Amino acid sequence: MHDELLKRHLELVIEANKTTNITRISTWDEGMLLHVEDSLVGLPEVQDAPMGRLIDIGSGAGYPGIPLAIETGRETLLADSVGKKTAILASMVKELGLTNVEVYTGRIEDLAREMPTACTVVTARALAQLSVLMELASPLLQDGGRLVCYKANVSDEEFEHALTLQERLGMKLSSDRTVSLGDTCRRIICFEKTGQPSIKLPRKTGMAQKRPL
Repeated sequence: MHDELLKRHLELVIEANKTTNITRISTWDEGMLLHVEDSLVGLPEVQDAPMGRLIDIGSGAGYPGIPLAIETGRETLLADSVGKKTAILASMVKELGLTNVEVYTGRIEDLAREMPTACTVVTARALAQLSVLMELASPLLQDGGRLVCYKANVSDEEFEHALTLQERLGMKLSSDRTVSLGDTCRRIICFEKTGQPSIKLPRKTGMAQKRPL
């Protein structure tokens, strides 16, 4: 059943992509590897997190949020600021009959203001540098919750910088592993929310990207 849903989702993505550019991946085999399999690489980290809602930030075509929602059955919120994408996501969720999945249109900082500490998992795939992801995720997460970052290339500088912000953001590195995926590598870096950040979060919308900590 899960496999059928995962395949049907990819079919819908490829179909939608003909009229709206939601992914640069256009073939079935590439989609199965670089979207579906890739999304499931972070499944152990997600299952390791406390029970509760998952928020997939910058969800795009619904990866990794939809495959993770299908596999775990968690309440899942797919968040993206681009209305065109969330409209497509909402129609896909309906078509797939995923009653545990909702869609949010808007900026992550606004979501954190509306729903503080609303989840136990935040996922982000190829979205922003680690320090920015930590800042965006921290106010959304309950204590003990996890930020699961799907990264391709992480420079030592980006990684070290993220580690220097752990205390300020109330986050602590909990795991880090790399998986081969075809010819590419996927690195899953996971942070745990350990307590209150020492700065007020969220900052003004857009500041995390414009003026990173």
